Amino acid sequence: MINVLFAARPERWTTYEQPLRDALAKAGLEANLAIDLPPEEVDYIVYAPNSDVQDFAPYTRAKAVLNLWAGVENITGNETLTIPLARMVDPGLTKGMVEWVTGHVMRYHLGIDTDILRSDAKWQPRTPPLAQERSVVVLGLGALGAAVAQTLLGLGFEVSGWSRSAKSIEGVTCYSGDAGLTQALARAEIAVLLLPDTPATENTLNAETLSAMPKGAFVINPGRGPLIDDDALLAALDNGQIAHATLDVFRVEPLPQDHPYWAHPQVTVTPHIAAETRASTASEAIVENIRRGEAGEPFLNLVDRSLGY
Repeated sequence: MINVLFAARPERWTTYEQPLRDALAKAGLEANLAIDLPPEEVDYIVYAPNSDVQDFAPYTRAKAVLNLWAGVENITGNETLTIPLARMVDPGLTKGMVEWVTGHVMRYHLGIDTDILRSDAKWQPRTPPLAQERSVVVLGLGALGAAVAQTLLGLGFEVSGWSRSAKSIEGVTCYSGDAGLTQALARAEIAVLLLPDTPATENTLNAETLSAMPKGAFVINPGRGPLIDDDALLAALDNGQIAHATLDVFRVEPLPQDHPYWAHPQVTVTPHIAAETRASTASEAIVENIRRGEAGEPFLNLVDRSLGY
């Protein structure tokens, strides 16, 4: 019998209990899944970083911590966690992110805001560019970034990508390192931020890097709030360097009512909805790692704690 501890908020248990049980049964795994187990008897921890479990030292038998969230920045610094940590790579979340980003890229690419007219607007037909005439850059080429880049490529966009370490995606011009960031941003008529939140990625978009983008570029951030220097972005919006920004994530959430983003006419705020983990598909991803652990196979999507993701 495999003992699986579900360590997350009560509402998550309500959402995940049955999908996890179904996935375990489908995988042929006999497991005791519960929210309260003696720490020394736990084999796997299905985990959300905002749960009550913060000290992993008592879990002496545990083989892995399987994160419910795509982001792991709130757990990688926990010194009591010495066993493997797997981040969530959920096919449902990935599809949701691809669809959300594609919609907002198309809004900017087609100039939808300009072309939706009111009765007092000037009738001025224009011809939008084709996708092949628009350069989009995806910052962050992990599972989510790669999927977004490939989808935009399939729509015909000229797609480039940047990551801290070198990556290769067929059809996508890939840059890496500090020099590569400047090269990538120079092509970014539309920039999509899908980097992890680490000390190395904080303020990736700042006064200097924003100035490297083509004048009148667009910014879409469904990744992490700290990726952007807020003051620098506001200044770039005010001086016309950046035409508009769609922001789904923020340093403080909910976004405070007095934050200047709310009143800025060139900022679109969405309430952290770009992608959500789906319980059914996420449960299958979690159970696949449990199956692998029991079979002695390598875990999927392990976190490199030296990098923070």
